[in-house]
This record gives sequence, structure tokens and C-alpha cells, in this order.
Amino acid sequence: MLFHIMSAGAFVRTARLRSGLTQRQLARRARVPQPMVSLIERGRQDPRYGTLVRLLRASGASLDLVPLAGQGVDRSQFVETLKLTPTQRVPRALGAADFVRRVRRRGT
Repeated sequence: MLFHIMSAGAFVRTARLRSGLTQRQLARRARVPQPMVSLIERGRQDPRYGTLVRLLRASGASLDLVPLAGQGVDRSQFVETLKLTPTQRVPRALGAADFVRRVRRRGT
């Protein structure tokens, strides 16, 4: 499942709606004034980290940190592979494809 980047307010609103809570119920559970929940959801107020965590937990959701696509990739492998000729790269690619097939068979 792919997610786009959401504002804190949209994240809180989505979590609240998925949990079936009203703003008042969420505010009571998270110990945050209901008008503040409304301001956050409408993007008029940016919550502090602790407030955001409390609102999400009260909705049964959490905030996870996930690396951005392309971050944390060992690019040295790309550099080494590009030094090879196409003829040298083919056996490596076939070996990798074979490995993936074997792993998939074991998983099913």
C-alpha cells in the first residue's frame, strides 16, 4: 500500500475517522481540548510532537518513521556493477533472479 505525504492535521483526521471517533471523543481520550483538535485537523495549528502522538494513540494509530525511497541504499554496489561489461553482468543478473525464485518457492 502506498501513502502520500500528509500534514499532521490530515493524519489526525484520518486516524480519528478510521477509529469512528468524534472530535470530542478523541479530545477526551487524548486529554486535548476539542477546539485544538479542530484547529489541528483544519491545518490551522501544528501540534507538538507529544500532542500528535497522544492524538494518534487515542485513535489506535501510531507514527512510524520510514526511510524515504532511495535513502539508505548501498550505492557502492551500483558503482562496482557499472564497471563490468554487459557480458559480465548477465550471469550476475541470472544468479540474482534464480535466488529470488528459490526464496519465493520457500515462502509459499
